[in-house]
Amino acid sequence: MNKLFKTLSQAAFGLIVVASIASCNQNANTAANKTNDSSNTSTSPSAKEEKIVYINSDSLSEKYEYFKDIRANLEAKVKKAQNDLQSKGQAFQREVAEYQQKAPSMSASERQATEEKLARKQDELGRLDQNASASLAQDEATEFNNVYNSITEYLKKHAEEKGYTLVLTYSKSNPTVLYADSKLEITNEVIESLNKEYKDKKAKEKK
Repeated sequence: MNKLFKTLSQAAFGLIVVASIASCNQNANTAANKTNDSSNTSTSPSAKEEKIVYINSDSLSEKYEYFKDIRANLEAKVKKAQNDLQSKGQAFQREVAEYQQKAPSMSASERQATEEKLARKQDELGRLDQNASASLAQDEATEFNNVYNSITEYLKKHAEEKGYTLVLTYSKSNPTVLYADSKLEITNEVIESLNKEYKDKKAKEKK
């Protein structure tokens, strides 16, 4: 279960960053298209210069406090679910061991009844494991959707304020950008602003 969580969380955050930036890029492309349409009718020497920047999604996933809090909360839920299942599993094993000790002295009907009871408990443990995994996956999807919304809304505002027409993303695991001038990177300013917004939001929620 824990391995499943780690795999999902890493993949999900990568998709969140890509999807968020893709949304921002779509808005930027729309603005760029409008600019191009205007330039077809009237060419001006003072036309707005296009600005292209990029974000390192690896750094964003490591330093965005909101994501770090979500990851910690989900890991705590995974640990709790694992401990609960382990406790129930150990209790079941004790029942099995107790039955094995008493079986020689039990009647055929008692053995059959006990074995059926143990089989039902084993099935129940399997369902509990499946339900816990499904519940954790749903919680993770919900939380990462919130992260997606947070990043998307910020990038929309930030790109508009700074006049960015295109925001790219870079990741070592998915290097779609093979080279970029470091002067075009805005990762730190994005992380700083996102963390400030998150800190302010947490402060308001505590009041």
